[in-house]
Amino acid sequence: MSLTSIPKPRSTYKAGRSNNFEMNSWLFMRGSGLLLVVLVIGHLFVNLWQGDGIQQIDFAFVAGKWASPFWQIWDLAMLWLAMLHGMNGLRTIINDYASRGGTKFTLKTLLYFATFVTVVLGTLVIFTFDPCIDPASTLEVCTNR
Repeated sequence: MSLTSIPKPRSTYKAGRSNNFEMNSWLFMRGSGLLLVVLVIGHLFVNLWQGDGIQQIDFAFVAGKWASPFWQIWDLAMLWLAMLHGMNGLRTIINDYASRGGTKFTLKTLLYFATFVTVVLGTLVIFTFDPCIDPASTLEVCTNR
């Protein structure tokens, strides 16, 4: 048997093709997981181990922390990465275990909608948080603006 008699593979894979969604999804899970570990450990260190521990966490603590753009971006990155990481994992589970096309479509639609709503609302809370507004009225409580 000569080398020329071996049939060509039937796969449509082409070397150098970079638009493989599942490979990029897999890489995102690894990268976002590592970055989330760093972000969460930093979050826990600042919120729990530094200062008075859990007793210090209240409305004033969050207001003081979110007064800094650094902590807003930190918490935003943690929110977005955690939500996209979790969504990607659930998308994979749906692909693996949902057997019918309609079921897959419905579950993925609910998943994408829930992720979108949570990310949008979380982002709005982080960037529009104003500790100077009294929840009982529309009048501002803080006078040192």
